[in-house]
Amino acid sequence: MIDLTIAEMAREHLESVAELEAICFSQPWSYKSLEEELDNDTAYFFVAIVGGRVAGYIGVFVVCESCFVSNIAVHPDFRRQGIGTALLKMAALTADAMGTEFISLEVRKSNDPAIALYESMGFEEMGLRKNFYRNPTEDALIMTKIFSRKA
Repeated sequence: MIDLTIAEMAREHLESVAELEAICFSQPWSYKSLEEELDNDTAYFFVAIVGGRVAGYIGVFVVCESCFVSNIAVHPDFRRQGIGTALLKMAALTADAMGTEFISLEVRKSNDPAIALYESMGFEEMGLRKNFYRNPTEDALIMTKIFSRKA
């Protein structure tokens, strides 16, 4: 079992998160874009820390009763160790605690490991965005987890 800490993203994490973006995505967010989210009242970004190192991160936006995952990334050195699951749980707990009706995300249609993770966490396929991704061009599945609310 790894020694994992999930924390709110802070200025001190930005360089590592920007590096992680460049490693994991064909169209990464810039350092400046990530920095701007620190002052965004609708943004909630969390980092996974292992051995003092940023091993992964997730960003979500909460607007009205909706929550959308902007990105989730785990460094290749730390994959398949439960970090993605821990980050997604933190995002879902945050969304649920804020009273949102659901949490939703897009995922490359070919990303079977991510799809399996999302399904294991209660996300279901709700739609398709044609040609959503670039480098390479690919469709995105829209996956959503709906929170049950008692009236």
